[in-house]
Amino acid sequence: MIIKDPNGQSFVRHNEIDRFRYGARDVQVQRQGNDTRTVIVRPDGTQIITESGSDGRLLRRLRRGSDGREVVIIDNNRVPGFGAGLAAGVVAGAIGGYFVSLPPPVLRIPQDRYIVDADGASPDLIYDTLIAPPVDRIERAYSLDEIRYSPSVRQRMPSIDLDTINFETGSWEIPEDQAVKLQVIADGLNRAIQRNPSSVFLIEGHTDAVGSDVDNLSLSDRRAESAAELLTQQFGVPPENLATQGYGEQYLKIPTDGPERQNRRVTVRNITPLLNGGEANAAPPPR
Repeated sequence: MIIKDPNGQSFVRHNEIDRFRYGARDVQVQRQGNDTRTVIVRPDGTQIITESGSDGRLLRRLRRGSDGREVVIIDNNRVPGFGAGLAAGVVAGAIGGYFVSLPPPVLRIPQDRYIVDADGASPDLIYDTLIAPPVDRIERAYSLDEIRYSPSVRQRMPSIDLDTINFETGSWEIPEDQAVKLQVIADGLNRAIQRNPSSVFLIEGHTDAVGSDVDNLSLSDRRAESAAELLTQQFGVPPENLATQGYGEQYLKIPTDGPERQNRRVTVRNITPLLNGGEANAAPPPR
């Protein structure tokens, strides 16, 4: 769904629960007052529980093991002012009220360690980037939508450009010969999630500047979804630990209006510290 906010800015929204259905043995949708509770039951009895408000906003997502132990992955209820007006720093009317304006982060690491090109990066560098701390102070916890729609919030975390994937113009398909190149990324993600089961990684889709803004938003979102689906279905990365978002042609790597393969890319970054307000990345105790 493409939405245009009062300022004329367009953005794309989608339902990620469909991605969680892969390999499920049962899907239950329950109503709790005005809220919706979707339970994905996997063959081993693990449940992925997503709680959404009446307006469709994500409230909480957790994983409940067959032993009853729970790991909370996303809890937007901890965000100051969530559900009760705008939180501090949020610009009213901008991108559905989720846009947060922050000053640019002060980098204390080299640029090539802030934005890492996956092609040629060692497995250790990939993993270290996926668990790296914020590059600047995190003032508070942010909701998933605030992170999705606020570049100055996302910029607090290092990122990895998956430049081993080359999308053809107008396509979101990942060729088989390139899919295998995601092994190192998947290994790093699985290792990071094993270290902290509540980790969340944002998979970001991008396009070049060829085509309309609206078409590119949709295309970029499908690219992010394709990468996330592949990481789960081929490499076993838990889908509930991944979020996806397309940004169209908004963040060109190579500034050009023409076709450019490097702009048709997918990026991944750890957004866990943004969700939890900068708390340490140590895994929380099971409940």
